[in-house]
Amino acid sequence: MDIYHIYCDLKPGVSDLAFVDRLHAYFGHLRGNGLIEAARVTRAKLGFGLKGMGDWHIMLEVKNLAQLEAAFQQVASRRDPVEGLHFDVNSLVANPTFALTRDFPDPVRHRGDEKF
Repeated sequence: MDIYHIYCDLKPGVSDLAFVDRLHAYFGHLRGNGLIEAARVTRAKLGFGLKGMGDWHIMLEVKNLAQLEAAFQQVASRRDPVEGLHFDVNSLVANPTFALTRDFPDPVRHRGDEKF
């Protein structure tokens, strides 16, 4: 799996529960259309977040970069319903930071005769 990470804060005055409800609607649409495999939303607890990364951590799991690109293409089309769902989430966040990671070792990693 490849994991697309989004770290962010909420804009002042935004309800945390409203934000999560909108995230679930957006990600439910993406998942229902086969554009992501899973999504997870976490929030820093007791202020123990990563410094400078925001209180919120959102993870989107995709099978591969082709699936992630298909998701990006769908969102970039700016067609409803995905445009409205994306806007409903994006309009609430501040300071977004993005990362892409993968399970390791993944199926393409050759182990060979590696020595320490």
